[in-house]
Amino acid sequence: MQLVILAAGMGSRFGGLKQMEKMDEYGNFLLDYSVHDAKLAGFNSVIFVIKHSFYEEFRNTIGKRVEKIIETHYAFQEMDDLPEGFKVPEGREKPWGTAHAIYAARELINEDFIIINGDDYYGQKTYQVAADYLRSLKGDEVGQYVNVAFQVANTMTENGSVKRGVCFYDKDLYLTKMVESSVQRNEKGQVECTPLDGSPSFIVPDDQLVSMNLFAFSKDLMSHLKSRFPAWLKEHGETMKDEWLIPTVVSELVEEGKASLKLLSTPDVWFGVTYKEDKEFVVSSLKKLVEKGLYKKGLY
Repeated sequence: MQLVILAAGMGSRFGGLKQMEKMDEYGNFLLDYSVHDAKLAGFNSVIFVIKHSFYEEFRNTIGKRVEKIIETHYAFQEMDDLPEGFKVPEGREKPWGTAHAIYAARELINEDFIIINGDDYYGQKTYQVAADYLRSLKGDEVGQYVNVAFQVANTMTENGSVKRGVCFYDKDLYLTKMVESSVQRNEKGQVECTPLDGSPSFIVPDDQLVSMNLFAFSKDLMSHLKSRFPAWLKEHGETMKDEWLIPTVVSELVEEGKASLKLLSTPDVWFGVTYKEDKEFVVSSLKKLVEKGLYKKGLY
């Protein structure tokens, strides 16, 4: 089982490269905790998807530690990594999105795998849920995907809105729709979701399941990404801001009957560094987990 970490974003709202901000007194980053927890759950290799421009700095900080405990690879998400016949439109600076980030690792992904964000803490139980699911696959299944989802109240910050994939599902927890939204509490204390596509806002209960971009995929997803990227580029490739997002790809496959996505819930509480003001809370939260004995001092 492979762990794919999407870590190419520079974190504009945070004000810097948030994946490389030290988050404890021992010099560890959130990524260190992610790899530790995934290895504990049974994942045998990690692929960091980063920008080539900060490869040396990344490897000399996070990489050199991680390489000592798990098989480690690097993939580079670059704007010009496009299928033959396509080119980056003049003036575009925004990356192509999360589906493109996974596409960037296409030569390295050869097992069933999970993806995570590089700037989120998911919790040990979350990785165990994902690992148990992948172990349940017999090796020849296709289109059997999972999202390990959180209750929305466990994923919010007091410092502003956050982007979440608000999930709608049937009685068996199979996804029927995912709405990418900006989420925050309104003046009444309700969780208000504003869809990124401009649709009207809506209210959800605190226990509504949302995606934190932790998907577990059978490896056949890669063939879908390779075949669908050219079609997406034909429609969106000349724009300055459109992104090819993995929730969109999965939703399309579900609608076409080519895949199913089941939601598996986790009891863990998320925290991360969406905003610079979040760092203090993250640091204190990790310290409490060390004090409880969930992690040893120094981690590695």
